[in-house]
Amino acid sequence: MNRLPLRKRLIAGESGWCLRANRLGERSGSRAYFAAVSRLGDGVFWYVLMAVLVLADGYDGLRASAHLAATGVIALALYKALKRWTRRPRPFASDQRIHAWVAPLDEFSFPSGHTLHAVAFSLVAMAHYPALGWILVPFTASVAASRVVLGLHYPSDVLAATVIGTTLAGISLWLVPGVSLFA
Repeated sequence: MNRLPLRKRLIAGESGWCLRANRLGERSGSRAYFAAVSRLGDGVFWYVLMAVLVLADGYDGLRASAHLAATGVIALALYKALKRWTRRPRPFASDQRIHAWVAPLDEFSFPSGHTLHAVAFSLVAMAHYPALGWILVPFTASVAASRVVLGLHYPSDVLAATVIGTTLAGISLWLVPGVSLFA
């Protein structure tokens, strides 16, 4: 029978998952893919999407982009507050076997800001333009996976960010009349 407290067993298990995922970064093709996706998830992808929506759909695209921007501002404030409050060290800082395959944007890991934003933006964008789901869902999943593979986040950071991003998008969609994922 394992005598370690549940919390320590969960942390050890999560570190194991993190190490296994991080080994994918040892392959240069895999590392290049996840680094590129992560870089796009820094904001580049979302800014380009907002510009394309405005150019392609005029006022409706502007309305959707404004909705995305407002959601993003709130997500950023929430993410920064949570990082300051939790101050969880990044996996590569806690376990020498884990490599940071790219430089982190800040010191702490909880929650994954990339994942939080990707989930919130994708859900809001798909509420306005459901046809975008075929590109947004795989991109968001890749962004989330990249954070663990690159050694920057624990799986629980990504899972929590997914829940927070989903909740934030849900509230955002509830507040904006006439926009819904389920219409």
